[in-house]
Amino acid sequence: MFFEGSLLANRPNVIFILADDLGWAELGCYGNRFNETPNLDRLANGGMRFTNAYASAPVCSPYRAAFLTGQYPVRVGILDYLRPNSENGLSLDHLTLPEMFRNAGYATGMIGKWHLSGYKYHGAEKVVRPTDHGFDWNIGSEIKGVGNGANFWPYIFRTQPIRWLDLPDQKLGRKEYLTDRLNHEAVQFIERNKSKPFFLYLSHYAPHSILNGKPELVAKYRKKHVPGKSTRDRCYLCQDAALNGDPQNHWAGDHNPHLGAMLNSIDDGVGLIMEKLKALGLDGNTIVIFSSDNGGETKVTSNAPLRGGKSQLYEGGIRVPLIVSWPGETPEGETTSQPTVNVDFYPTLLEAAGIEPDRKQVLDGVSLLGTWHDPRIAPRREALYWHYPLEKPHFLGGRSGGAIRAGDWKLIEYFDNNTLELFHLANDPGEKTNLAAEYPAKREELFTKLIQWRKAIGATKDVPRR
Repeated sequence: MFFEGSLLANRPNVIFILADDLGWAELGCYGNRFNETPNLDRLANGGMRFTNAYASAPVCSPYRAAFLTGQYPVRVGILDYLRPNSENGLSLDHLTLPEMFRNAGYATGMIGKWHLSGYKYHGAEKVVRPTDHGFDWNIGSEIKGVGNGANFWPYIFRTQPIRWLDLPDQKLGRKEYLTDRLNHEAVQFIERNKSKPFFLYLSHYAPHSILNGKPELVAKYRKKHVPGKSTRDRCYLCQDAALNGDPQNHWAGDHNPHLGAMLNSIDDGVGLIMEKLKALGLDGNTIVIFSSDNGGETKVTSNAPLRGGKSQLYEGGIRVPLIVSWPGETPEGETTSQPTVNVDFYPTLLEAAGIEPDRKQVLDGVSLLGTWHDPRIAPRREALYWHYPLEKPHFLGGRSGGAIRAGDWKLIEYFDNNTLELFHLANDPGEKTNLAAEYPAKREELFTKLIQWRKAIGATKDVPRR
């Protein structure tokens, strides 16, 4: 159904900006004093910052599937990051968030990282693209495996025969930088669609490793603080520059100048987007959301004070930054500790836009519109859940397991050795003290709820499709 007239005209635009592997503690507005994020800090000052926002998984693909469907990854069937040759792309049976917006008369666009399909280049036969899931327009998405540090035009890694992106040409000069190009495309999308409501999903590849920032920004952060010790003895980008080891600091374990530079480029884009909205008079009726798909990679950063990082069910792997700005609707400069997970965006954004959900798409998320209006209003649900079965430990340290958070209590169950860990997050956000033996009643209460949820949703501990 398409909507016409004043009803459509009054509906808010939506811009969802997603960083890749950006930890909870990396932004200035979350207390970071090394990275510089003035535009994101300004966005937070004009909106609401969440301190207990979660990813539905500690790795990439499950988050993206959950965001687009409003369902926990286990219901979608994507439980781990998809391999380049995967035949387990996001099923067309789903009625996705962009499809809902498109059916309501919105222009829909996606820029950047998709990672919800295998690729023809790697032999996949069932290839699913963003335009198959409700995006009228798409650019800058990968056509082969990612994560290789080829962040400059022509986006070709080492001796590989093709560029890994669908960008046919360059627009920003001989040394075009990927994050800048994606930001440019976002601004152009806004300009083209200024006369009708739009839904834009800007999905950055940064700061996923191999970290590789713009040289002038890398120099800025290297000058600001001596980079930490490298976590790797070998770096492909340094090898290609005829250098031994990692003298360019791509794998610095702390104060990583490339991470600072890449985040700096994301932040610059947020500034450009906000400037364009203001210039077009759209800033007062546009919802702008910024978040990350999982925690930071501990090879290149620390998620302190949180424990662990990407691939792990500790807070460092699943707690993410979240900023929501909607002038006149979200109070300015507020912070909320209400827990939320990314399956909540689907029902929340539909309610914000006045779009009725379709019963054909079962939703695990709940609307947080009340919390957006008043940070004291808690979402109506009992608990948050994670299900992350693995064939073997993740190369970054993650283990096969599941988790539940109910109130301030969190329980992790490890499937590999059938052990339980219990934490009280309000008193111990760093998950330093396992209280499973000290509070057996609470342990059994949460464990029972976790098992009941798995049964209800059809989850098993079987190795997931990849």
